[in-house]
Amino acid sequence: MTKAPGRLVKFWRTLGPGLITGAADDDPSGITTYSLAGAQFGPSLLWMAVASWPLMWAVQVMCARIGMVTGRGLMSAMRERFPRPVLFGVCIALFSANSINIGADLAGMADAAELLSGVNSHVWVVVFGVGILWAAVALRYAVVARVLKWLALVLGAYVLTALLSSPDWGAVLHDTVVPSLPSDAEGWGMIVAILGTTISPYLFFWQSSQEVEEEKGLGRARPQRIGATAEELKARNTDVGVGTFVSNAAMFFIMLTTAITLHAGGNTHPKTSQDVARALEPLAGRGSMLLYTVGIFGLGALAIPTLAGSSAYAFAELLGFRQGIDAKFGQARGFYIIMIISVLGGVGMDFLNIDAVRALYLTAVLNGLVAPPLLIGIAIIAADKTLMRGQQSTRLALGLVILTAAIMVAAGVAMFAI
Repeated sequence: MTKAPGRLVKFWRTLGPGLITGAADDDPSGITTYSLAGAQFGPSLLWMAVASWPLMWAVQVMCARIGMVTGRGLMSAMRERFPRPVLFGVCIALFSANSINIGADLAGMADAAELLSGVNSHVWVVVFGVGILWAAVALRYAVVARVLKWLALVLGAYVLTALLSSPDWGAVLHDTVVPSLPSDAEGWGMIVAILGTTISPYLFFWQSSQEVEEEKGLGRARPQRIGATAEELKARNTDVGVGTFVSNAAMFFIMLTTAITLHAGGNTHPKTSQDVARALEPLAGRGSMLLYTVGIFGLGALAIPTLAGSSAYAFAELLGFRQGIDAKFGQARGFYIIMIISVLGGVGMDFLNIDAVRALYLTAVLNGLVAPPLLIGIAIIAADKTLMRGQQSTRLALGLVILTAAIMVAAGVAMFAI
């Protein structure tokens, strides 16, 4: 007789798109932004990790619900309510921001690889870019999803890094529960960047599209994918809750680590991920440096397919291409070509000697400014009784998403006005 799986195994099996999307949020761009926040502002912004969690959860649950109920991705649903030229502009903006992000993510991974191996970072950029592209094109969705799910465990490296740094937990608790608002444009710019890399547009499109991929994986045709049971929605709420919690916990520990090492040591403006890793070694030990770099490798490998895939899903859904990581190249040629161009553009960016840390930070700020109108569009779709087949989002969820958009707008205004 086959032994029934234990509770932990059952729980792990319920996790999927929500966990993957949450972990992908802590890509090298996120790691860099959080590292800069800790290095420049010390522990004063730790409260952001707590305050942004329910906001991120509400947004990602809503995107998941749209995919599960309509049986199609977010851009496909938006086609029903918004002008195509506007959506085409959204796709261009998403593709541009994602490609820059991919380039900067590859540079961050390559810098970390050079630190450990001594091999020039340009070589590693090509190796990582080609390797990730091959996996995304050659492997089927079930395999890719399984690999990405296990890569999410890499986030634990940042918890260990912070613990190795021996923080003052009393002071940490104070900065976590007592918000400290910035008094200058630089501080507000960092808040916009944190919000932009945490509640990022590419995650909206990836989350909803992965719900469709999950349905395809179960062998369900389009008519069978419409609608979702209460049990399915509850399971995804848990999945997204865990994914966003893990993501924000990693944010917290990354900021904490750099606050009590780099900021305390006067290194407030690191230029590369190598700078951060090298600074950690004498202050917190070689173990911390190694964990930091391992995290960059794992999360870059998780995030880059997510970034390229979200652009490809958005364009394919708008233009009516066949899409999906489960399709072979010849069956979804346009979808894969968009992914390839996005990643190769990122590889090429590295050879232009662009400041990777600056590019990552500016991408986070750009995402923070672009996200609010998209959030309003998502709320409109999620509240549409006809489009959502009578399973529209609750008023509480809609209120949280609109509040998220308002907070991001307010932070953006403060960044320019103060």
